[in-house]
Amino acid sequence: MKRFFFVLSCLLVASAARLPSQETKPGPGKLVVDKEKKTVTIDVLIALRKLPHLKGEIYPLEVIATWAHPKGKKAHETIVTLDDSIKPSDVHKALESLGLKAGTPVMGPGEPKGPALNVFLILPDPTGFPRKVTLDKVMVDKRSGKPFPKNIEWRFTGSKMVQPDPNKDAKVYGADHSGTLMSIFPVTAETVLQTNLTIDFEKFMKLEVNTKVLPKTGTPVKLVIEVKKK
Repeated sequence: MKRFFFVLSCLLVASAARLPSQETKPGPGKLVVDKEKKTVTIDVLIALRKLPHLKGEIYPLEVIATWAHPKGKKAHETIVTLDDSIKPSDVHKALESLGLKAGTPVMGPGEPKGPALNVFLILPDPTGFPRKVTLDKVMVDKRSGKPFPKNIEWRFTGSKMVQPDPNKDAKVYGADHSGTLMSIFPVTAETVLQTNLTIDFEKFMKLEVNTKVLPKTGTPVKLVIEVKKK
């Protein structure tokens, strides 16, 4: 019994020692900022690819993470969904707290600008241990079967501001209006992260989830955004 309480006290001390480097946003969905590891970790779910209101049509992937339907404007084109208690602007602020400054988002021609990031998923593994999987492994081109390019760079662009009501001057953070967190192609500037891919790539890259790697729809996983070391 003494040994049990000794081990328990050690665990509590170790846990307390980690607390100053972490900040957690409370709510149904969890967002954790780890300032030591320079990461933002978000609880997400594997998204439904065939939405009932679209009568079974499956659209190619254009985003990685967004709110679910109906709040997420691109919920039919995503890999994972996050709880709408987490705003994309919360992730923007979290990245700023790690010392980053947003760049410039792009919609259409041009290349998105911003600090480079690593992005990966933490998936449940059959062994019972969590498994780190990079995004090149979770997407394939549905025509060729080739994986998503490994050398693609994710960038903290930040979102453009939008005016939801044309009769009012008030503007809001665009990604909070669309619900989009990460966009693969510059099909929207209402997002927080974009890749270095230009709009031209959207024409010939028709992406789908890699079901050999990802767990079934609705499975809780973690999305991790990490500051890229220089």
